[in-house]
This record gives sequence, structure tokens and C-alpha cells, in this order.
Amino acid sequence: MLMPKRVKFRKQMRGRMTGKALRGSDLESGEFGLQALEPAWVTARQIEAVRRVIVREMKRRGKNWIRIFPDKPVTAKPAETRMGKGKGSVDHWVAVVKPGRILFEVSGVPEAVARTALSQAAYKLPMKTQVVSRAQMEGGM
Repeated sequence: MLMPKRVKFRKQMRGRMTGKALRGSDLESGEFGLQALEPAWVTARQIEAVRRVIVREMKRRGKNWIRIFPDKPVTAKPAETRMGKGKGSVDHWVAVVKPGRILFEVSGVPEAVARTALSQAAYKLPMKTQVVSRAQMEGGM
């Protein structure tokens, strides 16, 4: 599962997810991509589930890129614990995703296969997404 090798601070505050993605909203390497339409936290488990769906649908042909990385720690307190006594320990890692962000990219497969793989992958994610192509992004649609 994805997680940082080391971090400067073990625990972070929750923060806000307002606004659109400034970076990572264009296709870099692939011909097709999965773009977020809503803000959300995507966990490392969800990223791995999506990666497995894409690899399975493409039958190991072509190439895929993961454009997000879970670098935000989320803490949790044990069940049936009273309030107080400080912040809980790190439970899992998430990637903060804003609308417009490209999450995954694929290339080297026919358009039908790429669209099927990305639309199947979208079921594993906690927000609305759309499949975008390089021609569509350059055309300004």
C-alpha cells in the first residue's frame, strides 16, 4: 500500500478542500485519464483497488500512471475510548483530491478498452469522476 517513507510531522490537521485543482489538471503522459469532479479524500486502499481494476481490464497491455499519492495522515482513536487523552494514532493515509485533478492515466490500448477500464475504476472511488481524452482536452470540450 502507498504511504510516505518518512514525514516531517506525524500528525496533521484535517484542513479544507475548497476550490479547484491548480496543479495536475492536465494529461501528462497518457492518452486517457480519470478526472475528479468533486472534492474528496482518496485512501491508499482505494488507490490500490483502482490500480488493480485498471490492470485487470487492460489485460496487462499498455501503460498506466497513478497521478495521486496518499501523503496526509488520518488519525483515529480506538473504539469504546473516552474523550480526551490527546489525539489518536495514525490510522491510514489519504490523498487530498480537488475537482479537476487527473487521478489516473492510461495509454497504449484502444479507446474502448481505456474507457471501459477507467469507468470500471470509477466505481471504486468516493467521488464523481469523468473519463477525459487528450483530444478532448486539447479541443477544449
